[in-house]
Amino acid sequence: MKYSDDLFDVNHNVLFASVFGILCAFASAIATVSDVGAAYIFIAILIGNLIALKVDGIHHIITLIVFVVVCLIFGVPDLSLIVLLICIIAALSDEIGHETISKVTDNGFINLFFEYRFVMKIVIFLLAIFGAFNVLVFIYFILFEVAYEIAGIVFEKLN
Repeated sequence: MKYSDDLFDVNHNVLFASVFGILCAFASAIATVSDVGAAYIFIAILIGNLIALKVDGIHHIITLIVFVVVCLIFGVPDLSLIVLLICIIAALSDEIGHETISKVTDNGFINLFFEYRFVMKIVIFLLAIFGAFNVLVFIYFILFEVAYEIAGIVFEKLN
């Protein structure tokens, strides 16, 4: 989704931003319907971004629709509302912190913490440790986050 966002925000390319968003939606939805841990993560990120008003472009709307339709067609695993709520709060905290913390403090640690959205990483780690889902989910989540950062680097190099 990072590449899609940058295509939209920087290059103002709605078509390619939407195409990359659709690819992201399919990949995220397939993971969501296939694994409870992925379902917690992707649904929480979606809801957190909706609450934070980060769904702010047509590419996001298209991505959202594709994700929801695939999840409705194939079904989402049974989720604990408590675990989902914890994940949503973590995702929302990351989004709000990412956008606002550097405006209110010069503390390097706090800025780095929210720049790289560590609330969700810590929460997913703790939930995995306490058995809400497999510890491999945390490892996959970290790999997902690394891929997100790499997408930003690739975008900068190519544009």
